[in-house]
Amino acid sequence: MTFKTISSYFNFSRSQRTGIFFLFGIIVVLQLAYFFVDFSPLSKSSPEKEKWLSLQSEIDSLKQVKFDYVPKIYPFNPNFISDFKGYKLGMSVQEIDRLLAFRKENKYVNSPKEFQEVTKISDSLLNAMSPFFKFPDWVNNKKEFKDYKKSPYTAFAKKGKIVVIDINQATQEDLIKIYGIGEAISLRILKEKESFGGFVSMEQMKDIWGLSPEVIENLNSHFKISVLPNFKKIDINNASIKELSQFPYFKYPISKKIVTYRSMNGDFKNAEDLTKIIGLSSEKANIIALYLKF
Repeated sequence: MTFKTISSYFNFSRSQRTGIFFLFGIIVVLQLAYFFVDFSPLSKSSPEKEKWLSLQSEIDSLKQVKFDYVPKIYPFNPNFISDFKGYKLGMSVQEIDRLLAFRKENKYVNSPKEFQEVTKISDSLLNAMSPFFKFPDWVNNKKEFKDYKKSPYTAFAKKGKIVVIDINQATQEDLIKIYGIGEAISLRILKEKESFGGFVSMEQMKDIWGLSPEVIENLNSHFKISVLPNFKKIDINNASIKELSQFPYFKYPISKKIVTYRSMNGDFKNAEDLTKIIGLSSEKANIIALYLKF
């Protein structure tokens, strides 16, 4: 193809050239309009939108309050610090594990110094935590308790002999006579007795929060189970999950396991069957079994 042949394609008449220039002008105008003219739709202001915009500053301030919020720490017994609470307080995993291992031995810390000796926490962390430590009353009066033990006179031994009564017949006045038991703990014991329908073993005193080993020993010296209380036993082989959950020793997860075990293995025959699904010691299972009907 020669140059002459190519140039023949660009030979236009006058009217064609006019049309080409006119089309070019339209393209230029449209490009300028695209860059310089705002084609976005006009926003229509509504009363609701204006109301929300007026509240925007208040919403922002509430968000800032949330970010500035610092959780308040309430007094607590350091013997019962959980993994999560220990983490929130700034304790390391090793420090929490030392405390939990100490508690598994059924031992208690009775002062900030003992807490530090067990957990090995730093002085700075102890100073931050110890103002919130709250120990039972008997811990704070431990020295007075020792002096009391040396005294030959007790509320139960004014006549030289301890009178042992049935714990299920004891009143609040009877319980308060035991050193280390005040109004709050005595009510806690009575409430626990009411929830069970009566105690079946003095070992149940170990399950009541706030009773130290010394106080439990004193309780065993002055109270006993003379006769099993008369209460309605729970039919473990027919009770529903809801009925089982009302028993203090059976929370919902345990009640569900009991019903599942029944459906797969048949009826419970004795206390030993309880240990298979709940993971209780045989002594604890024997106590629970006294409340059950097999």
